[in-house]
Amino acid sequence: MKRYGKYILFLLWLIAIIVYPALISIYVKLPLFIGFSGLIFIRGLEKERYTLTLIAFLYMILLEINLSLPIGLIAIVSLLCYIFLISKLTILKNCQKCIDVIGVISINAIYMFMLSFFDILTSQSSIDFNVTILYSILFDIVAVFLI
Repeated sequence: MKRYGKYILFLLWLIAIIVYPALISIYVKLPLFIGFSGLIFIRGLEKERYTLTLIAFLYMILLEINLSLPIGLIAIVSLLCYIFLISKLTILKNCQKCIDVIGVISINAIYMFMLSFFDILTSQSSIDFNVTILYSILFDIVAVFLI
């Protein structure tokens, strides 16, 4: 039984990652976890844990499909944040949580900027920028402290 516990836990996480984006499209007050999924995506690439990377990428794609957002934009923004910002924060290398919080906030901010730029180009409205977005960013930061 102990041998199967790891697979059962992985299966439960996979089911949650598949179901949660669909729940977000129904219940709009649930947090999006855009920055947190981007951070998990980056950490999976850094540590060469490709199951983490795959699960985070699957969550990103399902979130974008369920909310009718541009496909792949979260992954692109996450990689750009890592290349240009997170990898340059060597001054804070003793405080990994600080780097993670800065990363989550920057991923969210750049994603919202890119999404608003995309909305201007296509003359549509993907996400309403209101208190719900701040609520979602707050939950992203809390999720960083829980891992």
